[in-house]
Amino acid sequence: MPNYRIEFAKEILGVPFPVGSVAIVRARDPMRALRAAELRFARQHGVEDWRERADRAEIIAGGDAR
Repeated sequence: MPNYRIEFAKEILGVPFPVGSVAIVRARDPMRALRAAELRFARQHGVEDWRERADRAEIIAGGDAR
């Protein structure tokens, strides 16, 4: 199973500013990795929905498990 890193960013005036990233060590496909990362990111930031802290999430396949 491949590794994924999901990077979250807040967009201000059209410019994305990184607010965090989550490493997913094992996921069957990129969409499952994204969903797991969204949940983990929300828990880490103490919010119910990840969109309260970020505007976009980008999937990076083969990302290192930081």
